[in-house]
Amino acid sequence: MTEPLLRRLHARGEALTVGALPWVAPVYRAMPQVAEVIDFPFAHGGLQFRERRALAKRIEGRFDVAYVLPNSLKSALLPVLAGIPRRIGYLGEVRLGFLTHRLKNPPKGQRPPMVAFYSALSGDADFASDQPRLQIGPDQLQAALAGVAHLLPAAGGFYVFAPGAEFGPAKRWPAAHFARLADQLDAPALLLGSGKEAALCDEITAAARPGHCINLAGKTSLPEALALIAGARAVVSNDSGLMHVAAAFGVPQVAVFGSSSPSHTPPLNARARVVWLKNDPGYQPPLDCAPCFERECPLGHTRCLNDVTPARVLAQLQGVLQAVLHTGVQPAIQASQQPTQPEP
Repeated sequence: MTEPLLRRLHARGEALTVGALPWVAPVYRAMPQVAEVIDFPFAHGGLQFRERRALAKRIEGRFDVAYVLPNSLKSALLPVLAGIPRRIGYLGEVRLGFLTHRLKNPPKGQRPPMVAFYSALSGDADFASDQPRLQIGPDQLQAALAGVAHLLPAAGGFYVFAPGAEFGPAKRWPAAHFARLADQLDAPALLLGSGKEAALCDEITAAARPGHCINLAGKTSLPEALALIAGARAVVSNDSGLMHVAAAFGVPQVAVFGSSSPSHTPPLNARARVVWLKNDPGYQPPLDCAPCFERECPLGHTRCLNDVTPARVLAQLQGVLQAVLHTGVQPAIQASQQPTQPEP
């Protein structure tokens, strides 16, 4: 979601260094406009002042401006300690003395799409058409896939499923539905996710017909997962980080939404189809509860996901693949295309 902002800054001549936690840093290494990526030595949670001060001393004097993307107080602390003169970000958690240029956070009910939210930090006025892009060259692709080659199907290609959603179960399409969908595909589905999602992917693999699913959750590095997504026939996912990775690579995809809203975090990809029962006038009774943005269904039924049938997702998947064949335009490994807003 931050890539369009970085592309804008690079286009106007800014040399970019990105500081990121190790679990997300490889995504920034797939952005050609980023000159350097610094892996932050911070754990999740806690201020960790000593570690931030040590890193600040290492980078002191190197930078003219810091764009602070998270809203937390601790995220704004490092640029202050490093003496970076211009510090730009959203007001966030009582950061008046930490940021020199501050944007007001939109009210909860008026939040723009996340791409626009981050692109606004550039100071530009027109960023409505910004689309995230990632790039991986053929040589990089083959090198990344070499580490997992023994886990891949021998021939015929593969699909990728991303059945997890770290936010919570109200964003996860049921495991049994993923299994039934895999049974109807003409090539195996690789299940990607973190080690935390290995049990979920085991459940899907056990429910599917033998050989239709290959569980790689927790078995790949992030660069390997990026390469698998870039090389897939298509991707089926929940509203998750890997959904946005597939969109940025321009891979044909179907994204299943439940408690969240595709108006806020859509897959920005011309080859994307979104399934969201909230938008279906034929679905009864209407989903007046969506989007609730809750981790677990407050009403206990999770109809928004349970009632999305595998047949419905398969039809969308076949439709987007047929459209790709009809146009004769294949997804570009280097993702240089300019995707457009997905169909609702």
